Amino acid sequence: MKYLLILLTVLALGCGDGAQVYKVVGTVRSIKLDEQKAIIAHDTIPNLMMPMIMPFFIPDLEELDKIEIGDSVHFEFIWNDTKPFSRNFTIVGRGYIPDHDDFFDDEFSEKSIGSTIDDVSLLNLDSVKVSLSQTDGKYRFISYIFSRCPMPNLCPAIVLKNAALAHQFPEVEFIMVSFDYKYDTPAVLKKAYGPSVINYRNWDVWSSNGKIEDVYRLVRQSGGNFWGIEQEKIGHTLSSVLIGRDRELIGVWKGEDWKVDEVGTAINLLLK
Repeated sequence: MKYLLILLTVLALGCGDGAQVYKVVGTVRSIKLDEQKAIIAHDTIPNLMMPMIMPFFIPDLEELDKIEIGDSVHFEFIWNDTKPFSRNFTIVGRGYIPDHDDFFDDEFSEKSIGSTIDDVSLLNLDSVKVSLSQTDGKYRFISYIFSRCPMPNLCPAIVLKNAALAHQFPEVEFIMVSFDYKYDTPAVLKKAYGPSVINYRNWDVWSSNGKIEDVYRLVRQSGGNFWGIEQEKIGHTLSSVLIGRDRELIGVWKGEDWKVDEVGTAINLLLK
């Protein structure tokens, strides 16, 4: 009877109309038997998403039982309109799980996938102090802007992409942080970006005015950097990040050319 139920579950979740099948390679980081999920650090999934550490639902309990933490696995990921799932696991050896040596790390070092982003305090558009921990319990997407951006096609594009995502995922918090701690006061940002975010409960803009250490920590832990603000020539390398309910780093999109559909796909999988 047990195996009949398993079979029916698999058949119910089988590839229906519109389902896509993707080949995945990754390493098992942890297993949640009660949720029938394995947390897997996967390589790029062609035509779907960049490398991430994320949960994969495995409806076949026999397949879930045969994999262990540290296994290097090949499997199929089925993307459908109901509940994406994984199947046909093949163990190809033992994968590499980094034993992180933080001897040379400090609070301004870039965080690795799975690590926790530190709490920081900045200012919202009403000049009220806000902390990243205040949004714990939700998924958050953090990207970076500054009103003195010399490239008119850059910062507006970040705003438009955030708008598309905030509309699509009301359960996720979208935070645009200005790293220009010298010029971008809450009043300046409210004038520049307030009209864009005013109608969204899940989209906000934070100022780093007077919060140099906090914003530098956040930008660096996200994998970016900035310099030259005091000399008025702002240089920067940025990356946007998706963090989990406990501020764990889930995904990183380096640069400013990240695509809405790539981030949306990652969020979709986490919410399903």
